[in-house]
Amino acid sequence: MTFDQAFILILLAVTLTMFISDRWRFDLIALGSLFLGVVGGVVPANHAFDGFSHPAVITVAAVLVISRALSATGAVDLITTRLLPDTRNLPLMITALCGLGAFLSAFMNNVGALALLMPVAIQLAYRMRRPPAALLMPLAFATILGGLVTLIGTPPNLIIADYRAQTTGAPFAMFDFALVGLAVAVVGVIFVGLFGWRLIPQRRRRRRSQRQIFDIEDYVAEAQVPPGSQLIGLPFQDVEEAIFEGGDIAIVGLVRADEQITLLPHRRVAEGDILILEAEPETLTYTAALFGLKIISSERDVTGDLSSDDVSLVEAVVGPRSRLRGQPLGATRFRRRYHVNVIAVSREGRPHRGRLSSLRVRAGDVLLVQGERPRIQQVIRSLGMLPLSRSPEQANMRLVALTGGIFAVAILATTIGWLPPAVAFGIAALLVILIKAVPTDEIYTSIDWPVIVLLGALIPVGAALESTGATNIITAFIGQATEGSPAAVSLGLLMVMTILISSVINNAAAAVVMAPIGIKMAQAGGYSVDAFLMGVAVAASCAFLTPVGHQNNTLVMGPGGYQFGDYLRLGLPLTILILIVAIPMIILVWGL
Repeated sequence: MTFDQAFILILLAVTLTMFISDRWRFDLIALGSLFLGVVGGVVPANHAFDGFSHPAVITVAAVLVISRALSATGAVDLITTRLLPDTRNLPLMITALCGLGAFLSAFMNNVGALALLMPVAIQLAYRMRRPPAALLMPLAFATILGGLVTLIGTPPNLIIADYRAQTTGAPFAMFDFALVGLAVAVVGVIFVGLFGWRLIPQRRRRRRSQRQIFDIEDYVAEAQVPPGSQLIGLPFQDVEEAIFEGGDIAIVGLVRADEQITLLPHRRVAEGDILILEAEPETLTYTAALFGLKIISSERDVTGDLSSDDVSLVEAVVGPRSRLRGQPLGATRFRRRYHVNVIAVSREGRPHRGRLSSLRVRAGDVLLVQGERPRIQQVIRSLGMLPLSRSPEQANMRLVALTGGIFAVAILATTIGWLPPAVAFGIAALLVILIKAVPTDEIYTSIDWPVIVLLGALIPVGAALESTGATNIITAFIGQATEGSPAAVSLGLLMVMTILISSVINNAAAAVVMAPIGIKMAQAGGYSVDAFLMGVAVAASCAFLTPVGHQNNTLVMGPGGYQFGDYLRLGLPLTILILIVAIPMIILVWGL
């Protein structure tokens, strides 16, 4: 083993370990791996940033912009209202919802498809008097499965297509994934829709609604400002700062003359005002005594004063890319920076019962956020959270037709080979921007930049595995393990290895790591390179075993109240079923 081979293998092992630890952002880990590769001499310095101009990276960014256009114009909501059946049959509804999710994610970003359908799933669950847990995990898995069907359905497919171009001279085309991917997706959707949801533990499927889980009634009280109070005449922002210094407490409402008043920073507190305070009982009592406030009882629902025509309460789940992740809530200064309040936090379906200010936010946490209606949705998006309820976009039929037509032409141009995907979808993204199908302030925010950085940084590292000959060492080791076995066994082992890696790191990173190994395994055994690359493509997207294997798994963890082991209960049989279907289909379609 040469120095370069040893270096790149150690670098890869360290990178994967850091990915698994989840202590640092994966895009920063990828950049660190790239720079260490350059310093170690395995990645040429003059090619260090070639990954950022890679066709797969450009295509991913363009498709994300187009996905946002399809959402913003109301096209997806139009499809959703037309295709979902009006039924109270739970298995049928789950299957229909999952089928729709899989269809959408075949042509748009699968995280975007989940973000659009998750509020729909929650509303359907409440309408059918079922807990969201019965629908959300099946929906998350279905939106992952749908990405298997087309070239643009998921980043691993784009990466695999480029590796094929480097090896055989021609990339996979738009629908080359369809025969295998569609078979896997259909079988997977039917399984999770009709049978798989029953594998979710009963206690998860009996959970109350998310709002009930917060139990904020026990932590909200009314405090009246008496005559002579030191707070009278002070601007609300000064009162809030003074109140907050008295403990972990928030002012979440203001009632004046039996009317809900919008909490504006410059509005002054008056005698007789009723402040709606949210904190633990001991803190409420201490703060009331400190400022001479009078805790009063009321026959009305106090929590009803938390929202009004101008103020709304929104439940939002913290995404894996959120800037809140890992930070104590107190350090974010929500009210001062964003003019919103965090009323309560739910984690894995259970309310947090400690100090909110010291709670470190995790991906999958559900925050109950209060703020002015025009501002709160913007704040939620800017912080990398997804709302669990949303108003359907009003369809603009002109923009729907134009955006759909542009997207269809791009797909056709890619399918017939007129334009490469990066160019076709790049032009389509530019056109939907020009026709203003994407809001101006969302052109760049619609792109998942951490994934772009991850791909751009890891592609040269993956190339170094090939250029140093390290893939030969890995292939030889696998060859010894499968010596004398049929080709299908080698293909199956490659897919199992890819699934295990994809369960703990980003699926695009798994494709970058495993594609060169798959190519070498095929060449060493005299097998079809296409078959082994297709195996990597399918396996890289089958991240169903853990909540960290895919963004979609993480996003439904909090709203569904799932625990880590719940993913294994449904994900393991689904993964086995996929292997049973995918391996024969790959052999049938691509040969060995």
